[in-house]
Amino acid sequence: MMLPAFRINILLLLRYTTNSYRYVRSYCRSLLLGIKPSVNLKSQISNLKFLSLFAFMPLWFSSIAQPKVLDNYNVVWHTQSNNASESMPCGGGDIGTNIWVENGEIFLYLQQSGWFDENNAFLKAGRVRINLLPNPFAGKTFTQTLVLKGGYVTINGSNSKLSAYVKVWVDVFNPIVQIEVSSNQKIMATATYESWRFKDRPLTRKENNANSWKWTNQKIIAKKDSIAFSNNTVLFYHQNHYSTVFDFAVKQQGLDSLKSQLTNPLQHLVCGGFMLGANFKIAGTTLGKYQEADFKGWQLKSVSACKTHNLQIGLQAKQTENLSQFLSHLKQSVTNNQQLATINWWNNYWNKSFIFLQPNEPNDTSTIWQVGRNYQLFRYMLGCNAFGKYPTKFNGGLFTVDPVFTDTSIHGTPDHRNWGGGTFTAQNQRLVYWPMLKTGDVDMMQPQFYFYNNLLQNAISRSKVYWQHNGASFTEQLENFGLPNPAEYSYKRPTNFDKGVEYNAWLEYEWDTVLEFCLMILESEKYQNANISKYLPLIENCLIFFDEHYQYLAKQRGNKPFDAEGKLILYPGSGGETYKMAYNASSTIAGLQTVANALLQSKYLAEETKVYYNNFLKRIPPISYRSFNNRTTIAPAKLWERINNTEPTQLYPVFPWGIYGVGKSGLDTAVNTYLYDTLTLKFRSHIGWKQDNIFAAKLGLTTQAAKLTLLKLQNSKNRFPAFWGPGFDWTPDHNHGGSGMIGLQEMLLQTNDKKIMLFPAWPKNWDVHFKLHAPYNTTVEAIIKNGKLEMLEVLPTERAIDVVNMF
Repeated sequence: MMLPAFRINILLLLRYTTNSYRYVRSYCRSLLLGIKPSVNLKSQISNLKFLSLFAFMPLWFSSIAQPKVLDNYNVVWHTQSNNASESMPCGGGDIGTNIWVENGEIFLYLQQSGWFDENNAFLKAGRVRINLLPNPFAGKTFTQTLVLKGGYVTINGSNSKLSAYVKVWVDVFNPIVQIEVSSNQKIMATATYESWRFKDRPLTRKENNANSWKWTNQKIIAKKDSIAFSNNTVLFYHQNHYSTVFDFAVKQQGLDSLKSQLTNPLQHLVCGGFMLGANFKIAGTTLGKYQEADFKGWQLKSVSACKTHNLQIGLQAKQTENLSQFLSHLKQSVTNNQQLATINWWNNYWNKSFIFLQPNEPNDTSTIWQVGRNYQLFRYMLGCNAFGKYPTKFNGGLFTVDPVFTDTSIHGTPDHRNWGGGTFTAQNQRLVYWPMLKTGDVDMMQPQFYFYNNLLQNAISRSKVYWQHNGASFTEQLENFGLPNPAEYSYKRPTNFDKGVEYNAWLEYEWDTVLEFCLMILESEKYQNANISKYLPLIENCLIFFDEHYQYLAKQRGNKPFDAEGKLILYPGSGGETYKMAYNASSTIAGLQTVANALLQSKYLAEETKVYYNNFLKRIPPISYRSFNNRTTIAPAKLWERINNTEPTQLYPVFPWGIYGVGKSGLDTAVNTYLYDTLTLKFRSHIGWKQDNIFAAKLGLTTQAAKLTLLKLQNSKNRFPAFWGPGFDWTPDHNHGGSGMIGLQEMLLQTNDKKIMLFPAWPKNWDVHFKLHAPYNTTVEAIIKNGKLEMLEVLPTERAIDVVNMF
């Protein structure tokens, strides 16, 4: 049924009756943010019709009261941590920190987007240890809190008559970590910058899983940093040597002739930072060991005992040959402190979108409450890399810790994470970024879009060199320099094997995963009218690759480029990493159809090129089907030679490609595939990158979607509830969190062109208050309580006629 829009229309009438509504709302926001209001409330209230205002206040005030509700999701600890695995995330801009208090000492791990060494490991910036004397954390009273609405962490402690308050926050607009200490008595403070990269470090075979070498037989060295005191400041940086893993990969993959033309993000890369504080002086160095890694520390100590201490840690990564200029620019960043702007950014972030499952009281320990809280916590973790140079990595993001806590057999440094640092695996990365469309965070998707766009010429060069045709050849596991990972490409390849193909049982012929990011770009135009013109060459070249490459392969086998129906022969192909040597994989076909259709709808596509893509659509073969128990289901492909993994790609036409789903034709076929296909049943799980919760939600299977969502978004086994993992990858597992977010969103809201379907898979006994985004610059906010729809606001209001209530 169509939703009644009378509440929306009356609210809209009130809103436009007078501009005073806007001023009153601004006044209330200011009070909530703790900022002095900039408007005169009395002069504006006199203009309002009071009966209307107070009659409808609950409808509009629900949005601005959202941060108050958010406080119930703050993470609060009343005991100190045993080690780094019990740390709490804190970040902003492009910096993440892990914060914990252990034996009365405050610790921070530091990480910034874009720190890659010669081996393409994703380096941490280091560790900071803070000691206070007398120590307020030596007593029994202790509280550590992640304050979501402001994006910061507070630590409170008292010991006898001494009490102290520590606030750690990251400036969203400057790459600075701020540490503020205040106490009721004068105390001394010592801050130690600790680094395990104070010396060259040979890496074991397992440790190489953190870089791009993986299982090489070469002897790999992690090069040391440069660290020194300078004017009561600790300066530290890692400057990549001339030769990096990029050079090896280019030679290995036969691209030496183009080396100077290829994008190389590791060349001349300098990653560094500083630690300083007002009233701090140099206090010498120290040596020690934390967990499995020995370290050297550089100490700063307060000049005198004070009631307040402030420390700043600045970070920067830049490609430059001018080291002095790098260091000079680094020091300049400390002059700006944008704490108010940072708090405002986080408040706007939370007001933009939310999902609260009720009751949302902090003493409610039910799994349903955990789902709502952990959705918000993971979104906080994503927001910490809003402006990163690189996408948020699926295998830990900015919040990994010592590897021994994830895998006891790895005795490496905190720089470790399995599946590489500068290696980006598309099937995992996609799950981190899909939820950002419905949260309205298209601006945060740009690092992932830039990643592929910046590597486009490298991908085009691969097609030209290896096969002499057009189009961009992106592989599934992709280095940050646009080539396949050297280990996955294989160190032991047959001499005559196609140099453009990875000699790898999992990854061979898996070209189609880039298409999801092409669709994300096109959807960003649809959702928020984003200008995607600069990405059109990327999208077009990804489609052109399939058109030309499979005609090329067909001509290698015989005289004709197409089958008897004039269709492309997508062989050899791959259904994910699972259905190998596939002929016409359904996941590839669905992707090509969806992206080509979406491209044709973009206002940025030139009219003269539309003929080509309309003809290309006609060349794409149809999806194949099979049956179970006399029920028609989607087949993974027309044929395949072997099964290599556990991805049910026969359901990819449901998600991510959206060909089947609630309100769309063929829903029964897709439901049959979910319920009766023996392989989809065998592969079913909620762990890691598994997407069964999403499939169930997209198909309107409420019971299954709810069950899997409860499993997916329940508290992790780690102290911080949203540090899931390792799953199939690492801890914290970001593709686990991302797939959980997507599934919960799809239970609440799905779209079919302009149609907005509310609650397509929502349990009737789950109370919820949510605000999500839909295509055409639309937001939908609603409250369900005690099985009834209590509030609905659709903006712009003319979109209300497109809403279908399926509750």
